[in-house]
Amino acid sequence: MSTERVQEKRQFGHRARLTLTPAQIRLMDGQAHAARTMWNCLHEWWSMLPRDKRSPAAADVAIRQARKETDWLGVLPAQAAQAVLKTYLQAWRNCWDGRADAPNFKARVRTVMSVDIPQGRDLNITRVHRRWGMVNIPRIGPVRFRWTKDLPAGKHATTTSRVTGARLVKDALGWHIAFRVQTLETKPGPHTGPHVGIDAGVNLPLALSDGNHRDHGRPPRLPDGTADRDKWLNPKEKTKLLDLERRAAQRKQHRGPGEKTSRRLRHTYDQIKQLRAKATRRAVDWQHKTTTSSIAAQYGTIVVEHLNIKNMVKSAKGTIDSPGKNVARKSGLNRSISQEAWGRTVTMLTYKTARQGGALHKVPAPGTSLRCSACGLTTPGSREDQATFLCKNHDCGWSGNADWNAARNVLHLYRMGRALTPAAGRAVVRRPRDVKPATAR
Repeated sequence: MSTERVQEKRQFGHRARLTLTPAQIRLMDGQAHAARTMWNCLHEWWSMLPRDKRSPAAADVAIRQARKETDWLGVLPAQAAQAVLKTYLQAWRNCWDGRADAPNFKARVRTVMSVDIPQGRDLNITRVHRRWGMVNIPRIGPVRFRWTKDLPAGKHATTTSRVTGARLVKDALGWHIAFRVQTLETKPGPHTGPHVGIDAGVNLPLALSDGNHRDHGRPPRLPDGTADRDKWLNPKEKTKLLDLERRAAQRKQHRGPGEKTSRRLRHTYDQIKQLRAKATRRAVDWQHKTTTSSIAAQYGTIVVEHLNIKNMVKSAKGTIDSPGKNVARKSGLNRSISQEAWGRTVTMLTYKTARQGGALHKVPAPGTSLRCSACGLTTPGSREDQATFLCKNHDCGWSGNADWNAARNVLHLYRMGRALTPAAGRAVVRRPRDVKPATAR
């Protein structure tokens, strides 16, 4: 009997913080603005041309000509400009296949500043010491980055384990680099762990069917009962955020109609964004640690609900003819659902369970929180509040945590063969391939 294990390619990303000088920041900002403008010019050129004259080759010639004629577009490296074209063409393919909307204009304010480095050999990654590494960015030079994960760089890079490229991304906390890493690893065997059903909630973030719930230790509501929108910040940071929001509101009152935002107000907005970004990082860090060590490594089969989160967070304002009810309460619930980021948790569990040799399945969501997991009946009035479930069936009378009850129902649906297929779980309406959208001409 052969004991050889099957090798498979694995691609993943690793994001690290960059340490830049003021001059390097200006150069990198210039490249990001040039990449955004290149996208907008390409979009206008593509939209104005007749359909029979559009081709990747013609677009490539147009990009080369634009970089020669416009000096400030030339600051963008040639490989990065080609990456803009490749991304734009892929955006149209996604639109034609029904996976996304048509590409559109990228505004200066609402667009994330980014530059792609498609060639990994141009990076020249080296490790300086335990905490810092060095990477070479085209037309920027060597830049230090925070070394938090071992990368296949230098003498450790091989044909099967290497960095294939990177992407520079700027957020409220500064510039970061996201490495694209490709390795050859042993394919994991089937996970022999138990089955578990998971119910995502607001009061209890992740309720497991076996009772081993996962909580981030931050109450979703304040003592007065209102939703805590800044639960990932400590008290000192919450006080600072409240002061910045009041300061921004006061300075905004002095801006007349049509006037530009003052420098002081922009600086206040930047400080608010930094605190929001810090809270988001802490939430993502908790999700990564919880889904990896506490769930994917322990359980072989994970079952979750197929939730349409976009419809769940719709506003309850209604229309003028038929106004909604409990609008403020629904607004707080929508904010709490968005903060928990259930979709991101499911995405993490999908690839992490596959990496461990397990599997993730989705089941229909309707009725899981209203049905009793002990008797299997849905009795009106059993779910009186968000925390407790008390079965009103006279022959049952079971009581317990409402989220735990829903998690047991989720697992029961999977064992009854109610798991959705991948196509049904995606719930994407695809348009026929021979029908193109009107914007594609």
